[in-house]
Amino acid sequence: MSATATTAEQRLDAGFFERSVHLVARELIGCRLFYNGCGGTIVETESYERDDPACHAYAGLTRRTEVLFGPPGCAYVYLSYGVHSLLNAVAEPEGEAAAVLIRALEPTTGLEEMRARRGGRAARDLCSGPGRLTEALGVGLDDNGADLASEPFLLQPRQGGWGGEIVAGRRVGITKAVERPWRFSVAGSPFVSRPRP
Repeated sequence: MSATATTAEQRLDAGFFERSVHLVARELIGCRLFYNGCGGTIVETESYERDDPACHAYAGLTRRTEVLFGPPGCAYVYLSYGVHSLLNAVAEPEGEAAAVLIRALEPTTGLEEMRARRGGRAARDLCSGPGRLTEALGVGLDDNGADLASEPFLLQPRQGGWGGEIVAGRRVGITKAVERPWRFSVAGSPFVSRPRP
């Protein structure tokens, strides 16, 4: 499915994800992500590949990483620092073990429900970071391995006319391979996590 398809019924399928993780990370910017009816437009992602020391798959196949080695288009959800569930989309052909971290959304739908989960915060602070995003949407560890092309997820291509400028920079929140420019975001978006590129 093309990342520029326009009808509301269309979903990104496994074919979209069965490509270079870096291309997928860039092309997810501007797509729309919903979970049980709450969500918005993806404005920030990061890519991680198997030979990347910052990627969980770098250590090989384990019980924790088996979803990463599975089919593209699945959710890889893990607990970060024992606090936040982080949502990733498995990319590249099965066995390659690569994923895109969904770092931030511009929330557009279900704002009241998201605010209730996030303590009444302003829209720009609801989903501006990977932990905030999953808390706002209600995504949890039970979603690990779920098909992103099926309910409760709805992941749609960019809508016709989307023309945001995408910038790339160093990834944040990691201690290894920080110099790799695999963080992608919408230039100037107030919904991107800090530090903003």
